[in-house]
Amino acid sequence: MACVERNNKIMFDLVRQPGNTFCADCGVPDPDWASYTLGVFVCLNCSGIHRNLPAVSRMKSIRLDHWDDSLVEFMQERGNTVAKAIFEKCVPAFFYQPLQKDCMVLKDQWIRAKYERREFTGENEFFKQAYCSELFESTLWKKGKDNKQFLKRIFQLSRKDFTLRYFIKEDSKLPKVVISMKDLNAVFQPEKIGHNHGLQISYVHGERTRNLFVYHEKGQVIVSLFNAIRATRLAYLQRKHPTLRDNDLIPQLTRYCLKEGYMEKTGPTHREPFKKRWFTLCSMNRKLLYSKNPLDATELGAVFIGTESHSYSASESIGRSSRGGRWNCGIMLQTPDRQYVFMCEQHQEQKEWLEAFRKIISQPMTPEDYANEANMRRGK
Repeated sequence: MACVERNNKIMFDLVRQPGNTFCADCGVPDPDWASYTLGVFVCLNCSGIHRNLPAVSRMKSIRLDHWDDSLVEFMQERGNTVAKAIFEKCVPAFFYQPLQKDCMVLKDQWIRAKYERREFTGENEFFKQAYCSELFESTLWKKGKDNKQFLKRIFQLSRKDFTLRYFIKEDSKLPKVVISMKDLNAVFQPEKIGHNHGLQISYVHGERTRNLFVYHEKGQVIVSLFNAIRATRLAYLQRKHPTLRDNDLIPQLTRYCLKEGYMEKTGPTHREPFKKRWFTLCSMNRKLLYSKNPLDATELGAVFIGTESHSYSASESIGRSSRGGRWNCGIMLQTPDRQYVFMCEQHQEQKEWLEAFRKIISQPMTPEDYANEANMRRGK
């Protein structure tokens, strides 16, 4: 019994050592599980993924399980820092390393890539070469533009001309759409799409943002495409901005929206009826996009959001919604050309939207932002 208590105390001390205080896979603090075959300390959520890899990883609770001398000695030899030097030795700059907030398929494939496929140990270059190949092809299920039906489509990612194309049929000679890497973005949206592996691909088509909603039954396939897109985007940005470092370009590869959800919106005279719309706020291009439904292929409209010094502001709107509106938590968004009034269902949502608007307004504008603002104002 004394031996068990001693070993449990050693494990408690180990998990408090630098490097072990955060989950080895998602970075969440205070991990309370450990893989005694890999020598890493992980959180409860990541431990569940490890349990699906019994040939590679075996788990024990730091608090609830008994630890034998040999297992404690192995954990003392390893730990997160040593394991990271082995299993994350050669992670490509473009490869997305998920955090706690990310969806399950990203975390699952990150863990499998590290420990099951050993993609980053430097043993071979196969996987990196695949992500960076001249032509990366995947067959995905894509939602139809005007209906809810998902149909198989062939997607080709070209590093040669920095495009993503998709074809209706395998023998199609011409693609249905050719998307430039210039304005392409890809984010996982499992809840919105209704599939655990759902990926949203957005790009600019003319003056509008176009959305493609796709998935694949196998997590490895969809996450591999996602990282191949990031690799191609990085190569494109490196050519476009040869003087910038990779660390400056990585945040631009793929971007989550700052805030997304339903609000009610009225028209430019404020006398029009309020209508429920789905809004997406993008911090990278400073745009508030709105559509009728979350899975609409094209936006109904967009609002550019500049800085306070250029007459942009966001404030709480006093007064109740009328003219068909059901919600009463108002927001006033002031731009140089127009005053927008939105209504949220709950005060918490109103607070979150105001914080998101003010965050963008507080950020200085880049030369590209000024160009986008001018283009949008000319298009009105």
